[in-house]
Amino acid sequence: MPHLHIAEFKEVEMPSDKDGVSFNFIAKNASYQEEKLISVSVDEDEFFLLVIDEDNKKLLKSDKLTRPPSIFNVHKALLSYASASEMNVISSNVPQHQKNIHLREVKSLKDISYFATNFPTNEKICIEVGFGSGRHLLHQAQNNPDTLYIGIEIHTPSIEQVLKQITIKNIENILILNYDARLFMELVPSNIIEKIYVHFPVPWDKKPHRRVISTPFIEEASRILNISGTLELRTDSENYYAYSYETFIAFPKTTLHINKNRDIAITSKYEDRWKKMQKNFYDVTMINSELSPELSLEGNFEFSHVNLNAQEVINLYKKTQKFESGFINFERSYTLDDGAMLRLSMGSFDKPEHLYVIVKDTKAYYYPKTPLRSKSNLIAHKFLNEVLCG
Repeated sequence: MPHLHIAEFKEVEMPSDKDGVSFNFIAKNASYQEEKLISVSVDEDEFFLLVIDEDNKKLLKSDKLTRPPSIFNVHKALLSYASASEMNVISSNVPQHQKNIHLREVKSLKDISYFATNFPTNEKICIEVGFGSGRHLLHQAQNNPDTLYIGIEIHTPSIEQVLKQITIKNIENILILNYDARLFMELVPSNIIEKIYVHFPVPWDKKPHRRVISTPFIEEASRILNISGTLELRTDSENYYAYSYETFIAFPKTTLHINKNRDIAITSKYEDRWKKMQKNFYDVTMINSELSPELSLEGNFEFSHVNLNAQEVINLYKKTQKFESGFINFERSYTLDDGAMLRLSMGSFDKPEHLYVIVKDTKAYYYPKTPLRSKSNLIAHKFLNEVLCG
């Protein structure tokens, strides 16, 4: 995680600009005065920098919830704020070098809003969930130029490494997304995907609710796959394989192919290492055989007239609102010069979305972006709107 260890935090005039970075406003934690969030804009990215005491150090780093895929923009924002405020930087792990030449013009990296408003309609589309080093994703795209590959990953260094390779190899049929794949699936149109690859997901043996493969994930996969489309799980974990098989077979109607130690055209460096250790590999492939109804989502993320004042909004801190299909948890509250802000998690229990809501006078809005337009989020928003309306 890029960060600056600072002697003392100093504010700058807001709004203001420095070296291509805009400093928009500061949000101060209402319960913990040492924590502050600085809204910044770099190119098309808008996100928060976080000031916090950690391990007896005062740090300036990026906020995890809003951190953009471009780590270069995070570095730029950190260095620009330190320069603009003339803070005393004790130590830093933020590089001073220029942006990698292969990342200067990245066309493959897309925001979730791109897919929410303009989902690709290519004749053939495949999805890879958690592409890691990208070896499989790159191989598939290069060998199938008529197919669009959507690679989903949450590990930023992996994303940047694959983006470099896309540029170097001049690959034009890959789109990269930094997002939770379980949420992404909810906005994909029905019956349009050829294949979904889930290769070597984190087993999460101690937290099984965090696993990618689950009943809701399989349901969404069945909806978005076309006839004869496949969901392919590949794992080295016997526990994950057994759990996944039981989850697949629990459906009233399913077609599965099971393989053990199957050779595939391309392997990751970790798989190569595990083969030398004589580990076993398990493949579970689900074949879709039915058409699904078209995706239909009703509602929006607009707020009605807010009747709570700023202090009442702040007092929502630590409260939880539960409903049949999900919840809203008010994790933190912040003061603004002209209002209040909440950090909350909301949506379904197994894949909640974490975001911020700003309240000024009688108006409220999500920041810096609206939630993903999914069934669970639309339901959660309805309850949140009722809470803020009092």
